[in-house]
Amino acid sequence: MGKYFGTDGFRGEANVTLTAKHAFKIGRFLGWYYCSRRNDGNRARIVIGKDTRRSSYMLEYALAAGITSSGADAYLLHVTTTPSVAFVTKHDGFDCGIMISASHNPFYDNGIKLLNDQGEKMDDETIARVEEFLDGKSGIPPYAVREDIGKTIDFVEGRNRYVGYLISLGRFSFRGKHVALDCANGSAWSIAPSVFRALGAKVSVINAEPDGTNINRGAGSTHIEGLQRFVVENHCDVGFAYDGDADRCLCVDEHGAVVDGDKIMYIYARYLQERGKLVNNTVVATVMSNLGLFKALDQLGIGYAKTAVGDKNVYEYMAAHHNNIGGEQSGHIIFSKYASTGDGVLTSLKMMEVMMAREKTLSELAAPVTIYPQVLENVRVTDKGMVMTAPLVKQAVEHAEALLQDSGRMLVRESGTEPLIRVMAEAADEETCRKCIRIVVDAIDACGFRAE
Repeated sequence: MGKYFGTDGFRGEANVTLTAKHAFKIGRFLGWYYCSRRNDGNRARIVIGKDTRRSSYMLEYALAAGITSSGADAYLLHVTTTPSVAFVTKHDGFDCGIMISASHNPFYDNGIKLLNDQGEKMDDETIARVEEFLDGKSGIPPYAVREDIGKTIDFVEGRNRYVGYLISLGRFSFRGKHVALDCANGSAWSIAPSVFRALGAKVSVINAEPDGTNINRGAGSTHIEGLQRFVVENHCDVGFAYDGDADRCLCVDEHGAVVDGDKIMYIYARYLQERGKLVNNTVVATVMSNLGLFKALDQLGIGYAKTAVGDKNVYEYMAAHHNNIGGEQSGHIIFSKYASTGDGVLTSLKMMEVMMAREKTLSELAAPVTIYPQVLENVRVTDKGMVMTAPLVKQAVEHAEALLQDSGRMLVRESGTEPLIRVMAEAADEETCRKCIRIVVDAIDACGFRAE
């Protein structure tokens, strides 16, 4: 994790933490960097997508100006999803891809995510070089002049090709199914309804009127209660909620109950196992996945691996071990046969596929997973590293784990983006969770690490 780029890109309040100048310099460096790597005499080509935030337009044009000033061409997908940028980058032979989004954050935040030519999260070495340029620690690339100046190209056809790709993955007609979609007033607002209607579903859509300031506002996967009510009140068969850039998806069953990323992974892994297609007989989850998922997988004889939090970590493990299903509790689900990143719309299509193939409701498919109560407390601290190495804190964690024995677990970790220590407990009941968290938090306070 660098100075600017965290686990999911360079993110912060637009024109405060992340400015148009930052975007211009990132574009300028990437344009020069990829032009300098080519040896075929052609310009570098970089594709850009954005979500519906007001500031996304500013950052898009700043990036394009930087790219073209260095002699590369900038291709604009306009409002689209993060997974669509990944798809287009790989399948249309771009040198790299850029997504402008702060995901589930409020509208006044924004972010810049960088993807390599395979549509995967950019490698740490290249990110480090970008950061060195932002800080003025590397040489200044020359500006392109005359005929070497790059151009900006409208590339909405790339987004349309991605929509066609999603439709092509539909193994079943959804005719007769009533599907509710919560598009979070974000990137999925036109893409997801188009895909589901093309596959024959009756589609009801909420939060699909973006105005630049309402992305994620009381909507989408982080505010799923609206979709829960809508599904029940309108007698829908299923509901799907996306986040701002649609790289994650949470589901709502026909009774209005939430089906989170852990249950999604269980449902699809079981479906693959039944067909003999679960590679390595393994699901790749993170340390934040619920104990209930692992117990349910144990019942099926399915193995699992646990990575650090972040879909990048999940994908890297999957790529190294050739796994085909993995993800996060939050709804970042990776189907590696079809995508190189989490894809919310793809996830919803895969849940529909299992429902249609097994002729079961979503509640029936998710029923074997019993989610353990999970309580999380974020503690703002002065020094994350000192907290994690403090003997008193380590002793407190051991004490809490001893109380839980085999009926739960503790997880204490640093936030990847903020000065926070995240203390999580899982147990058979919420009271036990809170008791164990209190033991650890009290130790942090006793050491004097809490920030004012």
